Amino acid sequence: ELTTPGGRVKAAGVTMVGVQPTHRRRGVLTAMMRRQLDDSRARGEAVAYLWASEERIYGRFGYGLTGLSADVEISRERAEFFTGAATVGRVRLVALAEALNPVRAIFAQVAATRPGMFARSDEWLMRRNLVDLSWMRAGGGELVCALLEIDGAPAAYALYRFDAKWERGGIPAGVVRVAEAMATTPEAMRAIWRYLLDLDWCATIKAGFLPVDHPLVLLAAEPRRMRTQLRDGCFARLVDVDAALRARKYGPGEIVIEIADAFCPWNAGRWLVRDDGATRTDRAADLSCDVSALASAYLGGFSWAQIVASCRAKAASEEAVTRADRVFERRGAPWVPEIF
Repeated sequence: ELTTPGGRVKAAGVTMVGVQPTHRRRGVLTAMMRRQLDDSRARGEAVAYLWASEERIYGRFGYGLTGLSADVEISRERAEFFTGAATVGRVRLVALAEALNPVRAIFAQVAATRPGMFARSDEWLMRRNLVDLSWMRAGGGELVCALLEIDGAPAAYALYRFDAKWERGGIPAGVVRVAEAMATTPEAMRAIWRYLLDLDWCATIKAGFLPVDHPLVLLAAEPRRMRTQLRDGCFARLVDVDAALRARKYGPGEIVIEIADAFCPWNAGRWLVRDDGATRTDRAADLSCDVSALASAYLGGFSWAQIVASCRAKAASEEAVTRADRVFERRGAPWVPEIF
């Protein structure tokens, strides 16, 4: 289940797509993509979702970039917050074997409203997020779970590793590698990050797969000192445009979008999108684009103004672009906190 702006949609997580070097340029990848999308359609999966190792491949099959992802590196010496508000709650360390219930509950609450996130089963959590195999450490220490409780109730957690390092003369130069930090309220988010940034023997804090609108940017007293690198996030493919459009909410107004889809022709046509849903229509189009461009707007990672400006869509007028962005209201940048 993939969270959309105001809803959820059944989605296929796609991974490990590859062709042996001895079989390149024989149509094998195209055949795999054909099979994958047909299977997803048969299973009622309206969206296919993936991280791309080679981005240019997937546009041919209707995948579009849904948003950007941020990696940050913060110097502990310059990690003060803009405001000195009192930190709430109490943090305690929890064994991974005992972390399932609070982590499940906190993540589910965050994922329910953040576009781009997907539901995690208990098996997923235990096999991927709350497991500490030696090959996962990559030179760092064991996986630690810090749980923030406010009035005795779980409110945030952080999964991280500490890579102990020392400079000449015994100066601590450790690195905290944050695998994931989730919180149910802004106050809890501030508190769990204050905990991470204040860890002793640490010189640097690194975190990846953050949304571009993460509160850390505005929390930081010196945001320039928080070195940030942007990269492409997940790619999505609307397998069933009808079901996908119905699985999210819209703002006031209406817009007619004409979709071209050579690889999945059942999606081609015009769609009337308005605050009460989306339906096929014969009305004149306000916007026209390939299905991959619709995927870029779908989760709110890119505005229609950006898509039109990049020549990925054509608009009947500037007013149509403004109206489209009002209808496709954005509810936070897409956030995919892990590779799959």
